[in-house]
Amino acid sequence: MEAANYKGTNKMITGIVFGVITFWLFAQAMVNIVPAVQQDLGVDLGVLNIAISLTSLFSGLFIVVAGGLADRIGRKKITYIGLILSVIGSLLLVMAQGAALLIIGRVLQGLSAAAVMPATIALMKAYFEGAERQRALSFWSIGSWGGSGITSFAGGAIATYMGWKWIFIFSIVFALLAMWLIKDVPESKAKTTGKFKFDFGGLGIFIVTMLAINILITQGSNMGWTSLLTLLTAAVAVVGVFAFIKYEGKRSSALIDFKLFKNKAYTGATISNFLLNAVAGTLIVANTYVQVGRGFSAFQSGLLSIGYLVAVLAMIRVGEKLMQKTGEKKPIWGSTITLIGVALMGLTFLPDILYTVFVFVGFILFGLGLGMYATPSTDTAVSAAPDDKVGEASGIYKMASSLGNAFGIAISATVYSTVAMVSTVHISATAGIVTNVIFAALSLISILVLVPGKVAGKKTTKAEQTA
Repeated sequence: MEAANYKGTNKMITGIVFGVITFWLFAQAMVNIVPAVQQDLGVDLGVLNIAISLTSLFSGLFIVVAGGLADRIGRKKITYIGLILSVIGSLLLVMAQGAALLIIGRVLQGLSAAAVMPATIALMKAYFEGAERQRALSFWSIGSWGGSGITSFAGGAIATYMGWKWIFIFSIVFALLAMWLIKDVPESKAKTTGKFKFDFGGLGIFIVTMLAINILITQGSNMGWTSLLTLLTAAVAVVGVFAFIKYEGKRSSALIDFKLFKNKAYTGATISNFLLNAVAGTLIVANTYVQVGRGFSAFQSGLLSIGYLVAVLAMIRVGEKLMQKTGEKKPIWGSTITLIGVALMGLTFLPDILYTVFVFVGFILFGLGLGMYATPSTDTAVSAAPDDKVGEASGIYKMASSLGNAFGIAISATVYSTVAMVSTVHISATAGIVTNVIFAALSLISILVLVPGKVAGKKTTKAEQTA
């Protein structure tokens, strides 16, 4: 069928959701299986923490590139490339006997997510309109936020009763199913004029800068916060940020088109998305703490977060309907509920039974807030994007997700391990979780300041659907 005549189907939505959960459900399960992986592979905890954050980091580094390429060479094609990378990355993790294949596999999973996320959002906008687009994006959000909700429970259950490598065998199965389900979807590209010039210079500066920031966060305590190496890394990060902004401002084919941020709604959705994804650090701190400090198994710690799964899945469609009635801003305030839920998990001074109840309730509130936030935030970003840059704009928006997730996990793990060296496991857990409360508060502030009460959505044009 020609792209101009094609209308999105439930089969297409299912395939895209299956593709999305290869990252959000299976790749992210690593945060709940740290003790099992460490015992099986015998790798250092610091190396394991780096491997965990590498997937989100590499996704964040290359997602804008993949989004721009999806607009140019085909959104379906880039989705397929991402799914193939997911299969290879998961296979390497299944075969891993030490740190090498573990790290390479995690990098490939990150590159896979970078390709799949913006390309699938762009496909949703290309083949769905109005309320149907919002419904499709709700299911996309169920794949991402819902996948992240079930990842702790599913990962813990699989690791406990089948072995942690089975997580990535299931990931391979879902990636192959995704490829089969979207095989009949026509290719979608943006209509462009002129020769495509890839911004290799901007990409190089961006990668060096992001790696410097990540090394500073994850290895600063090991290198010594006042050591020469740490100070040089910090200098590279700061200079890199300013150099990237200046360099990109002079490029006609920039890696990141900063003109997109002239739209306050898009800016607010993207910044809040970065900060609220950083709250994912709560998962690694809370799951590690209840296993190390309270004696829970991986499966038991996963059970604590089951309320998160139910809440986030239940509220995503509710957030969609609220957005249609009240505008985008009010449902996005769900970040307030998330903030309260995360704060409850930081009360580590409570006795075992009471703390367990607070963590369970905290996860439910965490999920309620994210469920309300997910679709209105994504639709705000997509609606504000020009038709010929929807892949790039989606890439930037999802880059915020991935980098927020990577930095949130890295910062939370660093705070937790640093405080643990000088204090008790209970105090270190509180410090790590308070860090995430701050992220949630900053996310709320960005919404209040930048997102208007009602964001005008745009109907999809045929221009972006040309094959």
